[in-house]
Formats: sequence, C-alpha cells, structure tokens
Amino acid sequence: MLNDVVEVRPMGGYVVYLRFDDGAEGEIDLGKLITFKGVFEPLKDQARFEEVFVNKELGTICWPSGADLDPCVLYSQVTGAPLPGEHHLAEQG
Repeated sequence: MLNDVVEVRPMGGYVVYLRFDDGAEGEIDLGKLITFKGVFEPLKDQARFEEVFVNKELGTICWPSGADLDPCVLYSQVTGAPLPGEHHLAEQG
C-alpha cells in the first residue's frame, strides 16, 4: 500500500518534517539521501531546497526544479518499514 505525503516542512539544513496520509510522521535528513547531482544539484542552495512542497497528484515532495523523491522511500525512512518487495528479498535469501 502506498502512503502519500500530505505535509512537508523544512527544519533547517537538509532536514524535513513529513506527515503521511496514515498519520505517520517524522523528520528525515535528505542530505543523506540526495546526491545533489542532475535535477537535485540546485538543491545544494539552501534557499532552493526550502522551496520543497507537497505535490498532491504524485503524493510526494517536489521542488520547482522538477526534482521529486519516491514516497515509498520517504515512508520507509520515517517509519522504518521495509520498502515494497524488501521482505520478499529477505525471504528468498
């Protein structure tokens, strides 16, 4: 089941607070997830990074530069839940 991001707030540095449609919430340091290359390169500028917003159509966070992040990855980071298919891989190994 996919969980959509419904709220995002920059918290300083590259940390954001996220809330999902099922009520899960928490902070993530996106500086550890983003390589700041390609479409993410402009986000090295703190002012540009803080332009983050929720794209309701995609159910995730986006930036005006066109960058976005997979909501499954964000949900996993906030909750500690495995990514879809991860438990399947562990069972096979």
